[in-house]
Amino acid sequence: MTKKFFLYAIAALGALQSAAAQPRLIVQIVVGSMRGEDLDRYAENFGEGGFRRLTEGGTVYADSRYDYLQTTTPVSLATLTTGAMPSTHGVIGSRWVDYTTNRTVELTAGRKGPGAYHLIAPTLAETLLRHAPGSRAVTIAPEAVSAVVTAGHGGEVFWLDSARCDWVTSPYYAAEVPEWIARSNRERYNLSYISGEWRTLLERGRYLNTRNYDIALSGKSKKDKDQSGSGRLKLRSDFERMLYTPAGNTAVLGLAKQAIAQYRLGEDKIPDLLNVCLDSPRRISEAYGPESIEVEDMYYRLDRDLADFLTFVFAQVKDGSVTVVLTSDHGTSPAFDAGAEEADRFNPRQFEVIVNGFLNVRYGVGDWVVDYSDKCLWLNHNLIYERGLNLAEVQNEVAIFAMQFSGISHALAATAMRTSYFGSGYARRMQNSFYPRRSGDVILNLMPGWIEEQERCWSMSGSMYGYDTEVPLVFYGKGAGMQRVNRRVNMTAVAPTLARLAGIREPAASEGGVLEEIAE
Repeated sequence: MTKKFFLYAIAALGALQSAAAQPRLIVQIVVGSMRGEDLDRYAENFGEGGFRRLTEGGTVYADSRYDYLQTTTPVSLATLTTGAMPSTHGVIGSRWVDYTTNRTVELTAGRKGPGAYHLIAPTLAETLLRHAPGSRAVTIAPEAVSAVVTAGHGGEVFWLDSARCDWVTSPYYAAEVPEWIARSNRERYNLSYISGEWRTLLERGRYLNTRNYDIALSGKSKKDKDQSGSGRLKLRSDFERMLYTPAGNTAVLGLAKQAIAQYRLGEDKIPDLLNVCLDSPRRISEAYGPESIEVEDMYYRLDRDLADFLTFVFAQVKDGSVTVVLTSDHGTSPAFDAGAEEADRFNPRQFEVIVNGFLNVRYGVGDWVVDYSDKCLWLNHNLIYERGLNLAEVQNEVAIFAMQFSGISHALAATAMRTSYFGSGYARRMQNSFYPRRSGDVILNLMPGWIEEQERCWSMSGSMYGYDTEVPLVFYGKGAGMQRVNRRVNMTAVAPTLARLAGIREPAASEGGVLEEIAE
C-alpha cells in the first residue's frame, strides 16, 4: 500500500511539474526573408525592448537551417508548422500541375475562398485544437497563403484583403470576421498605418547599408538632397503601400494585440497559440535587396513595434506565462545588381520555350511543356503517352538538356528522385523538397547568387545556399533560459518542441527532434 501511494505521489508530482512548465500562451513570430546574421548585424541600432530583449534574455540557436532546396514562403511555413520536410508535408510551392488534367492547382484556392484544401500534414495549430480542448489558435498574416499554410485546417485565421486593405477571413474558417474586426474595417483603421512618405528612422550616418531608392534619408544637407535614391517602386494601392513598407508589420502586430485581448488568449491554464506572419520584410527585401537602407530601416521600425508588442503580451497574460519563438521562413539572396556589374539572371519563360523547341525537334511538334514554377518543370504526360514514349527517358533527356543553360548547376529527373535515395550533397536537399504527386518532372538548382527574372524582384529565396537556408531561431520566456546554442539545428524541430512545451502530441507528420534546451 505504501509503495502504491508512493508511485501515485510521484506521478502526481510529475503532472504538476509538467503543468507548471506549460506556458499559457505560445506566440510564434515569423519575419519574412530574415537572414540568420541579421539579428547580430543590426544589433547596435536596436533598442533594448525588441529584438535584443529576445536575444539577450532567451535561448538563441546560432546555426538553425532548412535542409532542402525549395526555401520559399509557403514551403517553409509548412515545415515550421508541421515539423516535416516538403517531401512529407507535400507543400512544394504556391501552385503545381495536376498530371491527369494538365491544369494548375493553386495551393490555397477553393470554392469558398482561401483555405487549407490541399494541405496534407496537420499543423501545430490543428494539433493543439484537437488535443487540448478549450484552447485557441489564432493566425494573422498580410497574405492569405501565409495565413492559411501556417494555420492549417482550423482556428481563427485572418489576412488583408487586397481591394480595401481590410482584415478578412473566408467561409472555410468562419462565416464572417468578428464584430471587433468588422468595426475596425468600417473605420478603415488600417489606413492610419500608411504614411505619405517613408523616411529613415535614424540619422543617415547610423546606417550600415548604403544603397537606397525610395526612402527619404533623414539628416541630409541641401547639397546632397537629390544625389541619392533613384526610385524603384510605384505602389498602386493601399494594399501595396502596406506590403512594401514597414506599415505592414505595424498593422499585423496591432491586430495581434487586439486578438490577445479580444480572445483572452492565455487567460486560463490551457495553452493557446498565436501565429504572427510578417510578410512585408520579404516584399521589401525582394524589391530593394538585403543591402538596402530600406531593409535596414524596416528592421529598426519593426524592432520598435516588436518592443511594444512584447510589453503588451507579457503584461496581458497572467504571471507573464508566455513563450515567444522568433524565426523566419527563409533568408534571401544578394541583390542581382549589388556587385560592380549586374549579375545574370535565369529567364523561366525563355527556358520553357527552348525546352519545348528541343522536344519538338526530338519527338515531333506538340505542347510538351505544361508549366514552370519554383525550379520545377512539368511535362505533358498525356502527350508523352499518346506518342508511345517512355516518361523516364523523356525526363532524363530534358534534365541533361537543361544543364546547357547558363545559371543551372543541377537538374534532376523526377524518376531519379522516386527510385533512388540520395543521402548527402545537393541531391539530398533536392530530394527533401520532392513530393512525387506534385513536384515537376525536372527539378532545377541554380548556381550561387543566381535568381529568376521576376517583376519587382531584385533579391529572392528558393535555393539550398546559406543565404536562403540559414535563419534566426530564438525562444524567449517560459521554458527558455538565457543561453546561446551553437550546434546545427534543423527547422523541423520547432513544431515538435512547441508541442512538447504545450503538453500535447507533436503534429502527426513531424520528423524533427525536440530541442532539449526548451522542452525535455
